[in-house]
Amino acid sequence: MKLLAVCAAISGFLAVALGAFGAHGLRGSVSPEMLAVWQTAVLYQMFHALVLVTLVVAAVRQPLRLLDVAGWLMVAGTLLFSGSLYALVITGFAALGMVTPFGGLLFMASWVVLSFALVRLVAMARDGGV
Repeated sequence: MKLLAVCAAISGFLAVALGAFGAHGLRGSVSPEMLAVWQTAVLYQMFHALVLVTLVVAAVRQPLRLLDVAGWLMVAGTLLFSGSLYALVITGFAALGMVTPFGGLLFMASWVVLSFALVRLVAMARDGGV
């Protein structure tokens, strides 16, 4: 869980830094459409970084393997989804866009696993286990 916590913090930091880079460093050097792609990558990265922080806090309180799995799926989803979009904007290599849906699938899988974890946590709390 420590490594996942570090990944969450780094991901949040990078989302802020890359968002600022997009707003200030890329403006005027890429098309408005590509700037929108960049902002989509930043937005998804930040949302998932915040969820990762929440997962880590929840797992410290109640260790649950499903929380770990959901977190690592989010990390992998961020790398593939946001990473491929960042690379697409920087390089202009359109084929990188084919990687993005795999990251999206990992994000969706992470939310499914998280739903099972939340159901389990609620049931444990109801039974007095949390």
